[in-house]
Amino acid sequence: MAESSDEVQLVVFRLGDAEFGFNIFQVERVLRHQAPEPLPNAPPFLEGLLPYGDGVVPVIDLRTRVGAPAPLSDETRIIIVELEQGRVGVVVSAVREVLRVAAERVTPPPALVRGLAAGYISGIVRLEQRTVIVLAASKLLTSTERIALDELLVGTKR
Repeated sequence: MAESSDEVQLVVFRLGDAEFGFNIFQVERVLRHQAPEPLPNAPPFLEGLLPYGDGVVPVIDLRTRVGAPAPLSDETRIIIVELEQGRVGVVVSAVREVLRVAAERVTPPPALVRGLAAGYISGIVRLEQRTVIVLAASKLLTSTERIALDELLVGTKR
């Protein structure tokens, strides 16, 4: 077998007790948690808006999206990810590490998982003592949610 130098770097985080990761190229920054500014009539998936840079980013709580416990703690973080339509803040239980793994260690999810969570999961990394579920940041919002978010954000720009 030929050696491959292809490596993937993942920003690994916890949602409840499970470990997930985003490809490092999708992550712009990790911030300490601060409460986003709530928006009236916001869709349920949107926690609010967070000042960021010279504007604001919408914030979604990924913990509630995957059914994980969502208490706030000193470890709670907001990961700023880059999507096609702009940046989004994602609330997670804790950020663990940047993990480097050989690209071939990232395997497709089993067929059953693909069916249940095809929108979110792009791969699985199995290590000796743990499993990291790799999420596709670009699939965090459904097309309906993206449209609702775009309409809401147009209304907040003055």
